Amino acid sequence: MTFESIPPRVLDRIEQVAAVVFYLVMLDRIWPTGLDGTVLILISEGLVLLFLLIRKPTDQVSVRPMDWLVAVAGTLFPMMIVSGREPINASLAVSVMLVGMLFHVSAKLSLNRSFGIVAANRGVKTQGAYRYVRHPMYLGYIITHIGFLLMSPALTNLIVYAAGWAMLVWRIHMEEAVLSQSESYRELMAETPWRLFPGIW
Repeated sequence: MTFESIPPRVLDRIEQVAAVVFYLVMLDRIWPTGLDGTVLILISEGLVLLFLLIRKPTDQVSVRPMDWLVAVAGTLFPMMIVSGREPINASLAVSVMLVGMLFHVSAKLSLNRSFGIVAANRGVKTQGAYRYVRHPMYLGYIITHIGFLLMSPALTNLIVYAAGWAMLVWRIHMEEAVLSQSESYRELMAETPWRLFPGIW
């Protein structure tokens, strides 16, 4: 059996199981000893997991191995964070993380149950944060990660987040290759020209 021959619904479930495993490993590695930025990052990643588990299934998920490799790597890298040194600025870090969480949670609410990790068409959304950039959830992740870097500075965290951000950019290209097959998504691309950063890209 080749990867491409696995039914999309089965791949959907594999994606969910893998995300649960990654999250449990992260919990084991950075379980907080108090109320700090670690709690916020666990909540942030936990919300990703929650929306992934309650999403609606689809038969239009990519079966390209590279799409899966990039998606899994992009999900895994941010969960490889470690406890760092003393915060650079704890109050600023918490504020940045909360802003990032607001972005990605509002994007998930706009998606409703159409959330996934691997490139798939679960319905094109044009409301809420999607009126400003086509991938507001990823923007929220990046902002949240920056906040955690301020809270828990460590070279390891910078490296894994930078790798994760590179995967996000790659995922955007892969997702848009799938989504642009839809007329409604091509209309969104015309109405919302910015992928991630308004006025830049």
